[in-house]
Amino acid sequence: MRHKTFLKSAAVLSLGGLIAKGVGALYRIPLANVLGGYGMGLYQMAYPFFCLLLTFSSAGIPSALSRIIARETAHGRTGGDAVRAALGLFAALGAGGSALMCLFASRMSELQGERALVECYLALAPSVLLVALLAVLRGYFQGKNDMRPTAVSEILEQLFKAAAGLYFASRYAADPVRAVVFSLLAVTGSEAVALLYLAVRYRREPPCRMLSVGKTTGGDVLLSALPVMVAASVLPLSRMADSVLVVRLLSRHTARAVALYGLFTGGAASLASVPATVCCGLVAAAVPAVSRAAAKGDFAEGRRRALSALGFTLALSLPAAAALFVFARPLSALLYPALSPADEEILVRLVRLSALSAATVACVDTLAACLTGMGRAKFAALSMLAAVGVKVALQFLLVSDPAFSVEGAAIAANACYLVAFSLDLFYTVKRNKKEERAYDNDRRAGNGEGGFDGAREGDALARGQGAPAHRDAPLGRGVARGGDPV
Repeated sequence: MRHKTFLKSAAVLSLGGLIAKGVGALYRIPLANVLGGYGMGLYQMAYPFFCLLLTFSSAGIPSALSRIIARETAHGRTGGDAVRAALGLFAALGAGGSALMCLFASRMSELQGERALVECYLALAPSVLLVALLAVLRGYFQGKNDMRPTAVSEILEQLFKAAAGLYFASRYAADPVRAVVFSLLAVTGSEAVALLYLAVRYRREPPCRMLSVGKTTGGDVLLSALPVMVAASVLPLSRMADSVLVVRLLSRHTARAVALYGLFTGGAASLASVPATVCCGLVAAAVPAVSRAAAKGDFAEGRRRALSALGFTLALSLPAAAALFVFARPLSALLYPALSPADEEILVRLVRLSALSAATVACVDTLAACLTGMGRAKFAALSMLAAVGVKVALQFLLVSDPAFSVEGAAIAANACYLVAFSLDLFYTVKRNKKEERAYDNDRRAGNGEGGFDGAREGDALARGQGAPAHRDAPLGRGVARGGDPV
């Protein structure tokens, strides 16, 4: 992918993400005012378990399909059968995730200490299936380097969620639990609207004709996405644990544990995630760009493209992080005018503490995607696993201390993403001598591109094996953020 094309693709998806996030931010202002601290706490507590199930039913699909289709296109083939295979497989996984959410709704609500969450989980359950199907169609269009369908679907999703969510929240404002349940039903409806748009858009695509002997099966797609599912599960598991651990630690010294958790996750953490959403176009565009270089065995070029994507990410996220720190008070007053003075002061401190994460979260997303494109998804998983371990240790140390309270959760989150970013950066720039020696040998043997030998690769693809083993390039995506409730 040429530099200009990369930037154009990234800009389209980033603009879509920015508009969608803007709609979500505007939606959150009246929603928080209607639901109040307790309602927002419930709203946020329902998401970690939901995001964990999303990870096992859909994480890695967009980037896995994107990489498969980009690889096929780079070698003069199309990947039309991959979409049909993935739709069947992940429809089954998504349906299973929805069923599990219904089955474990009662148990999870008991663990979190809020029986009202049972209805919240049931309202969100169908979304697991819908998001799995959405992920497949988005991956297809991203692999074709057409980011517009993904961007439009994200905007439609947010518009419907905002309109329906505010309507229901206002209608049932006198009953916070019912208002939250119907607001979460609006989330399910928004996924259905986005899926309908992409399905119509996909049906307008010209028929795909395979030019190669082998076909991509559901098993191939699952194998491609599996490393990413494992990697991506770390953070949602951590967030699900947070919804139990942080609330229980806060309960040791305050009766407002759920409300404080809502201020942190629904307020400060949500604002800190905005730069990562703006940079999502860079993440999506980086996967095919890095994958093409890795598919040829040119890992030096892959590293260069990954660091280029990181540079663009920092250029966007660092000013945003500085703005969050400097303008924390006016932003809090503007976005959450119904908060009491005491809660507003807590939120201001949380936003300032979370400003660092605004930059590191975006960088972790970008580098994790690039590591996957380079065939190093396991390193992204190891980085996040180490980072989560640091976070949990700091939560036990700080959140249970009344002197830190919920601010300890913000400090722990900062440390988590800083560790993950540092390790991901190390693994990105680290040279793999075995990979590069094989690439150089291929060039000296007369394979001009280096990396793949055409006959060997064709045989491997025909057998459904993907890239030759010596390329060490499993497919998939880096660590997901686990979903953003905005």
